[in-house]
Amino acid sequence: MKVNQLKAGVLLSYVSIFMTIMITLLYTPIMLRILGQSEYGLYSLIGSVVGYLSILDLGLGSAIVRYTARNRALGDKEAESNLNGMFLVLYSFIGLLTVVVGAVLYFHIDAMFGATLTVAEMEKAKIMMMLLIFNFAVSFPLGVFGSIMQAHERFVFIRLIGILRSILNPCFMLPLLFWGYGSVAMVVVNTVLNIGCLLINVVYCFRVLNTTIYFKSFDVTLLKEIAGYSFFIFLNVIVDKVYWSTGQFILGIVSGTVMVAVYAVAMQLNNMYILFSNSVSGVLLPRITMMVANHASNDELSQMMIKIGRVQYVIMVYILSGFVLFGQSFISLWAGSNYSDAYYILLVVIIPITIPLIQNVGITILQAKNRNAFRSVVYLSIAVLNVLVSIPLAKVWGGIGCAVATGVSLLIGNVIIINIYYYRQIGLNIPLFWKNIAGMSLPVVMSLLCGYGINHFIVQNSLLLLAGKIVLFSIVYIILMWLLGLNRYEKDLFLSPVKKFFIKWEASRGVFYD
Repeated sequence: MKVNQLKAGVLLSYVSIFMTIMITLLYTPIMLRILGQSEYGLYSLIGSVVGYLSILDLGLGSAIVRYTARNRALGDKEAESNLNGMFLVLYSFIGLLTVVVGAVLYFHIDAMFGATLTVAEMEKAKIMMMLLIFNFAVSFPLGVFGSIMQAHERFVFIRLIGILRSILNPCFMLPLLFWGYGSVAMVVVNTVLNIGCLLINVVYCFRVLNTTIYFKSFDVTLLKEIAGYSFFIFLNVIVDKVYWSTGQFILGIVSGTVMVAVYAVAMQLNNMYILFSNSVSGVLLPRITMMVANHASNDELSQMMIKIGRVQYVIMVYILSGFVLFGQSFISLWAGSNYSDAYYILLVVIIPITIPLIQNVGITILQAKNRNAFRSVVYLSIAVLNVLVSIPLAKVWGGIGCAVATGVSLLIGNVIIINIYYYRQIGLNIPLFWKNIAGMSLPVVMSLLCGYGINHFIVQNSLLLLAGKIVLFSIVYIILMWLLGLNRYEKDLFLSPVKKFFIKWEASRGVFYD
């Protein structure tokens, strides 16, 4: 077990998220103002449409991680090599299928958006669509190697590549934007960076992991098992696309690019919010798979879910509370006053999604146990309902209507039904989980009340005053959570990096500890 890789992977996940946020805070407002609302809406619209090609992954990415981790636990190198070959063939076929499906989308773009896009916008849309189809087609077979790295728990390198990509994107894009290039150039840069990073993963697998690939024969029995496992993850991917991309697609048809731009800003912030939670659970699939393979009890898995869930709650509810208090001022100052509706769109979505985000270790447990079936069917049913409700609500209330449909769907499927399933069918101790969360909620409520007091006494909204209010709220939140919410393990977890820093700093000055 590479414990250091696991800890460093989580740490680098938050470093990556921090850098992504800082880059987004600095780069996005410049990009929004240079592109203009309509062209940014066009860029987001085409990205969301072509993004549906990602469902052709069919859930096989998680299958690579699960089955490679299982072979590692069993020490079966030959089975791992055969598995690599089988997945590479499958993903190469998926890449070709992507071109075919993408071509169908390309030749129907006029029928989809001819009523809301201008002639110039339609020409740009077609160019961006071709580039993105090529991006997906190449990414599928190359993406196999990233999953292999994750199965081998090489989280440090994976996160470092992600950080590098986050830095390079604005470094290339800002000069192009200032020189007058627009949305098409953004797609070109994203495509080049994506394929470049994937090629680095390929080199790492062969040079460092000594990955071997055998193309002897397909194990039909194993393929059927993988298909059964992947199918329900595939349904989850469809559900995610419905939740986070269909709103833009519907708005592109009924409202045009301006409303798409507002909704896209809200979803960009929503995606950043989700990243905070997934960065912890994302590195746990190999570890939990090995726990399940070694017959870990439901009590052990429940304790894992509670331990990670408490840490996620501390972080996620801090962000949520801050957004409730200061989000409207932040969006107006950051993106512009014409994006103010993004605050209400995001608020309606992130409140219900916070609950599944602090429980996403439960999803990882389902994947490791191969128990995704019920969850996937429920989520797909709720997602279909979401689409059916979104269409009429979008016509009446625009982006807020789509958000309301999504928020209600999340509450029904991802909160109420799935918690009952975790408890009654999987055997996880959900009452104990919520008892822990309830015990940590008093400092949250007290912090929110203090935050409303800060807003009451500091009324003016400037960037400096907003930063000051956020700092004051953060200090109050940290003190109250430290005194009333955190247990000893969590305090040590947050203090450990600080202690290590000071020890190394003292050591560099020649002061050593016994």
